[in-house]
Amino acid sequence: MWHANWQVYGADKVWLQMNREGIRVARCTVERLMRRLGLEGVRRGRKVRTTLPDASAPCPLDRVNRVFKARRPNELWVSDFTYVSTWQGWLYVAFVIDVFARRIVGWRVSRTMQTDFVLDALEQALYERRPNANDLVHHSDRGAQYLSIRYSERLAEAGVKPSVGSRGDSYDNALAETINGLYKTELIHRRAPWKSRESVELATLQWVHWFNHTRLLEPIGYIPPAEAEANYFRQLAEKTETAVLT
Repeated sequence: MWHANWQVYGADKVWLQMNREGIRVARCTVERLMRRLGLEGVRRGRKVRTTLPDASAPCPLDRVNRVFKARRPNELWVSDFTYVSTWQGWLYVAFVIDVFARRIVGWRVSRTMQTDFVLDALEQALYERRPNANDLVHHSDRGAQYLSIRYSERLAEAGVKPSVGSRGDSYDNALAETINGLYKTELIHRRAPWKSRESVELATLQWVHWFNHTRLLEPIGYIPPAEAEANYFRQLAEKTETAVLT
């Protein structure tokens, strides 16, 4: 049976996912059946910026220069947050993404845009990933939350090198904003209206797990992020074993 979140896919990704699960079917058949059932992939809407730039705060170097690529996990993380409207008021959702496989490694939901919630998302990522000191770059836009003293000090304490976009527009942190856009399109807009913080937190937890372990991502070869990372570590282990034997 199709996973409920397949509803976000267009015909191409439905066809790819079915083939991954051993269901052999022609792409044109999938397109025809989806048209008959009135199904189509979700469409992304206009992006609304939430982070407020702090022109007076000192900025770290831009170590990324809009090139969002990494050779391995825990080489480059990007962070950003977005907003969600609920019956109880606005909520803000922060994400930390490992660039190598686009895997979400930290997230947090908050009722305010204060530094605490982006710092909590970072703490989750640090706890779960345990990056080696001085091996990781953390990139963000010029939002005041990410330039705060507390956030900067936590990065330094963990041995993470900070990086901030230098041009001050949406392309400075394009990958993180792309993940925000997918989150809003695939979950928030599709299941609105939202009643409470609790409902958003539970749905976000489920979406993050689905995104990391099931969603097919074109930039990494139409496989899920967790699979891309597993492939990397398997190949690394094979190379290490080969080097030891020779």
